[in-house]
Formats: sequence, structure tokens, C-alpha cells
Amino acid sequence: MKKTFFGMLALIISLTLVLTACGKSNEGNNTSTNTGDTNTTEEAGPVTMTFFAPQGKAPLEDNTYTKHVEEKFNVKIKWDLAPADALTDRRQLLLASGDYPEVFLEGKFTHTDLLTYGKQGVFLPLNDLIDKYAPNIKAMMEKKSYFKDAITATDGNIYALPRLNECYHCTFSQKFWMNKEWLDKVGLAVPTTTDELYTVLKAFKEKDPNGNGKADEIPLTGAPNKNVWNGNIDAYLMNSFIYNDNGKYLTLNDGKVDFAANKEGWKQGLIYMNKLYKEGLIDPASFTQNDQAIGQLGNREGDEIVGSITTALVSYLVNPYDEKLTRHKHWVIVPPLKGPEGVQLAGASQGISEFQFALTNKASEAQQIAAIKIMDYAFSEEGAIKSEYGAEEGIGWKTAEADEKNIDGQPAKYSFKGIPVADPDAIRNDSWSLMGPKDLTKEFRDLFAVGQDPLAADGYETRLAQATNAFAPYSPKEIYPSGVFIRPEDTDAASQLTTSIQDYVTTNMAQFIIGSKDIQKDWDAYVKGFDGLNLAKYIEIYGNAIKKEE
Repeated sequence: MKKTFFGMLALIISLTLVLTACGKSNEGNNTSTNTGDTNTTEEAGPVTMTFFAPQGKAPLEDNTYTKHVEEKFNVKIKWDLAPADALTDRRQLLLASGDYPEVFLEGKFTHTDLLTYGKQGVFLPLNDLIDKYAPNIKAMMEKKSYFKDAITATDGNIYALPRLNECYHCTFSQKFWMNKEWLDKVGLAVPTTTDELYTVLKAFKEKDPNGNGKADEIPLTGAPNKNVWNGNIDAYLMNSFIYNDNGKYLTLNDGKVDFAANKEGWKQGLIYMNKLYKEGLIDPASFTQNDQAIGQLGNREGDEIVGSITTALVSYLVNPYDEKLTRHKHWVIVPPLKGPEGVQLAGASQGISEFQFALTNKASEAQQIAAIKIMDYAFSEEGAIKSEYGAEEGIGWKTAEADEKNIDGQPAKYSFKGIPVADPDAIRNDSWSLMGPKDLTKEFRDLFAVGQDPLAADGYETRLAQATNAFAPYSPKEIYPSGVFIRPEDTDAASQLTTSIQDYVTTNMAQFIIGSKDIQKDWDAYVKGFDGLNLAKYIEIYGNAIKKEE
């Protein structure tokens, strides 16, 4: 009887411990009760996790879309924020310290970053999570094979997700815009060659095209690429001398990878830009100013002072969205210029070059599931609209009227027309806008109405498409892809070499243009400097990256 009693007692204690352990293990573990339904979660309390993201003008914890996904997926998001212009530096510090969050919502990760942190075990593979909990992402991978290829690393894992942004005008973003009113004042046409551009800029500087009797004209301005999208002056002008991808400075010839920034054409491009700079035709602020400074130049009251600008979007300079403002209407696109040797190219972008979302090894299973569901929601039509344009209809978007057309002239499903004009001093806080991965494919974009008049406030997208049409014929026959996965054995070397070579090119380019280095005296030393940076290995690595595996 004693044996029976103590045996029963042991069984009761054992069962109690098991039940207690099970209860504790379920605390806060809010997993999906139906893997096929991204909206169904247990009611055990919200899953709390930290998202790394850029600091905006309004608190993300109060953002309407944030609250929408928190309620929809039973989560509570804490935010670790960094200034937008310091985002990369801040996330690097976090990763180096080991004190990083569970989720990077916006990380600006390269293919090399993914392999590096994936190999270290810092970034978790997303394959199984996508397969079980992300039907929209899974369907997109099946629909667009290039998307699956672009996000799948050489080891077969998916370590991060990008915005799937099929933006037509983005494909040729190294554009050049010019003040047509000034051209008319000085009696010149839109330039078609580098010599004609020089003549135009000289006239802008010397012939007082704004008519105020002051020498206040800025013939050509721009901005560093990190501050204004493709605002680098060389991003456009160098393509009249040699192809400039404004990134890794790689070229392709019959499938063979080569380097542009040490060639004679590059030297001649620098000589041309130095000539413009020496004669006061390039704004010295072009190498330092940010988007706010550009906007202040273009939208200032009184006399207009800017004659041309290198940028993807003329809206950085002048406001095309307000019907009351008309200054933007006399700005026109300048197609690629023909250089002295007949080179006439358009800088193009192909492939996915940057990733936003990654899960780290700090994330629990419940956090992983919740996070991937939030990302998957933004790949649904509803989620993409609310994430990008606002969580509530009628504020940032609405259902289109029967007569509204999309950019292809077809009936539209959604529209921005008739949306109440917001107070210009008010800060909207109802969407994540361009933050995090989401569906921005052509199919999604084509759901929206656009104005058919390119100069109307609602026709800006049409204007950009028409401007891009002027660049498309000048695309190189071969373009090195914007994003590739470096072979695992080359990852560390690629990261180091890419950074050092890019910094070397951009620093010397600015010095040659402004004249702190003499192009004739210092060019040979500049070219020799690439030997110390192991340029041959750099070219070999990127050549191997696009070779088909045997």
C-alpha cells in the first residue's frame, strides 16, 4: 500500500509539474491557430517585439497603420529609431554590439549583408515562415520568378525581404531637368550634346535669364546621392563619356565584367565637369546640400534662380502637386547628351539591390510568426494600399470613379482625386509610406488613376513616365545587375573591397571636379591607387557572381 501511495503521489506531482511548465511555456506565445489565415491569432495577449526603423516627423507608435496592424495581428510594436540619414550607421552599430532588435523593418541591407549575417546566424532564414504563414509572398514568388531568384541566397535561404517596386521611371533615374523658360529667354534650344550644354549653361550664367539685373543665377545644381535620389551631377554627365552606373562602376561587354572609373572616358568626363565647375557653371553646394536645400532653391518666392538640376524627380526642386503653383510647368527633361566621342548612354537600374526586412536570432517563435504575417499583409492588395497610402480610405486614397484611368489609359480601381487637401503644416501619420517590404508591382500601381495631363497636379506620374521614355532608347545593351549574391567564399572580401573602392572613386571624383586635384598631374597616381585597393580581385568577385554555376 505504501508503494501504491507513493507511486500515486509521484504521478500527481509529475503531472502538476508538466501542466505548470506547459502553462508557462504558453505565456506570451501568441501563435497562429490557422496557418492558412493570416488574420487569426490566439487571445493570449499581444506579442511584443521591437522594430528598427527610420525616425519620421511623427511618432510611429501613434501611427494609424501601426495601430491597424497591432490590432489585426494582436501585437505590440516597440520602436528603435534612427535618423534617416544615419540609418545604415546606426544598424551597423547595433549589429556590431550584439544589442540588436528582433526585427529590422527598414535596414537597407545589401546582398553581401544578408550572406554575412545569415552565415553568422544573426539573420534567420525565412523560407519555412513564408511557406507556412505568408501566402501572399509565396504567391508573388510563384508569379514573378525573378523576385524569388533575387531574394534567394546562394545557400538556398531567404534572409530578408525587399520592397517589390516595379517603378518604370525608377529604371532610368539618372535624369536631367532644365528650365525651358530660361532657354527661351537666352534664345537656345534644349541641348543635345555636351558642347551645347556648355553653351546653355554659359548663357544662363551671363545673360540674366531671370531678368532681375543680378548675377544670382545657378546654371546647374545637384546634391549627393544620399540626399537627393540620383542627384549626383556625375550620375548624368559621365554617361556622355563612359557608362556610369552610379554604384559599383561596373560595365559589361559580351558578358565580361570591367571597371569604368579608371578608363580614359572617365578621365575625359572629369575634365569636362571640371571645366564647368571652374567657370562657375556648377553650384559648389551640389556636393554637400540636402533635399531641403534643393527645395528652398526651387520654390523660393520671387525670382527663379536655378537653370538645371540632375535628379530623378523634378519635384525635389519645384512643387508639381499644387494646382496654384505653376513654376514646375516650364521645366523639361533633357535626354542623354552625346559626348565628343559619340557616347550617349542612360544610367539604368536592373534587379533588387536593397533589402528592408530581416528577422534576427533574438526573435522567439511567436515573434517570428507575427512579424512575417505583418510583412505578408503588405503584399496583399489591402495591406499594400493601407501601408503605402493610409490605413483609412478617404484620407490618402479612395475608390476610383467610373471615368478615371490608370497610366495605361485603362479603368482604375483606386484614386487620389478628390481627396481633401491636407494642411501643408500638418504632419500625416496614417501610413508607413516607403517603409518596409510591400507589393509595389506594376500590377498594383496600375490599380490607381493618374491624370492624363502630365503638367496637371494629378498627372505627375504620367510626366515621369514620359520623361523616362526619352531615356529608354539610350540604355546600354548590357548592364551589370543592380543586385547579385556574391559567392559565400567571397562575401567578406566583397564587402571590404566594395566600400573602399566606392569611397575612393567618389572622393577623388569630387576632388577632380572642384580642382583640389589636378586631372593632368594626378590622374596616373589615381589609377595606380586602385592596385592598392585590389581592384583586380574586386572585378573577379563580381564576375564570378554572375557566372552560371556548373
